[in-house]
Amino acid sequence: MNFWFLLLLGLLTYLMVQRSVAQITKTPVWLLWLVLMIPALLWTTWTMIYGAKQPPPRALMIWPLIICPLLYWVLFQWGRRSLKQTHTEPQKALESQLDRHNLDIHNTAEPVAVRPIEPQEETQLRNCFPWSVYYLQNIEYRPQAIICRGQLRTAATNAYERIKANIEAQFGDRFLIIFQEGLSDKPFFVLVPNTQAAKTNTRDQQKITRPGLALMLLAVTLVTSTFVGVKVAGLNPTILTSNPAELLKGLPYALALLTILGIHEIGHYLTARYYKIRSTLPYFIPMPFFLGTFGAFIQMRSPIPNRKALFDVSIAGPIAGFIATLPLLLWGLAHSEVVPQTEKTGILNPDALNPKYSILLALLSKLALGSQLTGTSAIDMHPVAVAGFLGLIVTALNLMPVGQLDGGHIIHAIFGQRTAVVIGQISRLLLLLLSLIQPEFFPWAIILLFLPLVDEPALNDVTELDNKRDIGGLLAIALLVMIVLPLPQALAGLLRI
Repeated sequence: MNFWFLLLLGLLTYLMVQRSVAQITKTPVWLLWLVLMIPALLWTTWTMIYGAKQPPPRALMIWPLIICPLLYWVLFQWGRRSLKQTHTEPQKALESQLDRHNLDIHNTAEPVAVRPIEPQEETQLRNCFPWSVYYLQNIEYRPQAIICRGQLRTAATNAYERIKANIEAQFGDRFLIIFQEGLSDKPFFVLVPNTQAAKTNTRDQQKITRPGLALMLLAVTLVTSTFVGVKVAGLNPTILTSNPAELLKGLPYALALLTILGIHEIGHYLTARYYKIRSTLPYFIPMPFFLGTFGAFIQMRSPIPNRKALFDVSIAGPIAGFIATLPLLLWGLAHSEVVPQTEKTGILNPDALNPKYSILLALLSKLALGSQLTGTSAIDMHPVAVAGFLGLIVTALNLMPVGQLDGGHIIHAIFGQRTAVVIGQISRLLLLLLSLIQPEFFPWAIILLFLPLVDEPALNDVTELDNKRDIGGLLAIALLVMIVLPLPQALAGLLRI
């Protein structure tokens, strides 16, 4: 078990480092990855030598968490300082998003195919900024971006739409127009060559979605999840060699889990299509062990137009997945068995799960099992209930208000990027403290600790949301709290569990 956990953590950490910093530092990815993995390697080694009953000393638990992030930061900055080309303020804010959509604004020797603005066109550009809308003060030219700074004179939405229309009237689709929050609440515009202007036809959209690949991954994931479902159903997988028909007993778990994950991603996909954001179909990640799958994802291949779209696309997945989870979890709990609590009872033991580790799970368990569930009871979960419980975990993990998770996007859309970074850092520390009380959250805390805090900006990243979406975002965070926090003793007394 330690080996597989370490393998998964190592793989996930490497992918995060590769995705987040490989383009902005010369420090080898493997070295940064090794530094991040040192705490887990130390703790796993201790457990292998001394066993789980003898916890590591406090110094071994705390000092690696202090030293390794500092060493990681030093190595990252050392490689960053050694880069020949430095990054300007707008480039730092936009780089991750534009890289993701193949819209490069790096200082490279090779120019993009789109013709840069010529000196005689500057007058046309200045005329696109009416003084009563956005008083343009100066234009900064970069090798592959034009930065327009000035003072906002009207509502952000009106300014962006007016100036975007003016620029498109003068220059067509040559540029992406990006409106970003600046220092001292002075937003600025960035014009980036639109290298994908011609890639909007139906044939290109079919090439992006790749339905054949999506169906193949779904089929393979169904097979791997079914094999894992056999074990979840309480059977020894070796029985399949003599009786292959037993494989059908793994289908309830597999179908329930893939339904939850699939509907989560379809929520993202359909909302992205509503806002005309080019995106792939949901891709499942098969895995022949652990849960049978490593989840599902979609990729958006064009920038998000504004914070309203960012909010809607981000919240659609967790809400759709949660709506799919509820009936499956309730049905699974109703068909589960109530068993006495033992020493093995915990939040990650489906054979003897204590529902009081989660407020929402406790409420749903009481609703499904009624008076059968008491203060000394645990639940031997039906395979569908296991899938539903995993659906709650997926919803909670995605709603964490950190970086590029759905919750990070939601907080960014509500409060803006700079405030979202602060909230993300506080959330990571709070989860780390919670893991000291509930050790089951420790892997989550470690993963979130190394997720990038900076989220990808929208094209119009200045216009704020309406009150309806603000309330919806806060309700989503309340759902996260109800899933993550344990049931208070006072409420447990009222429920008699």
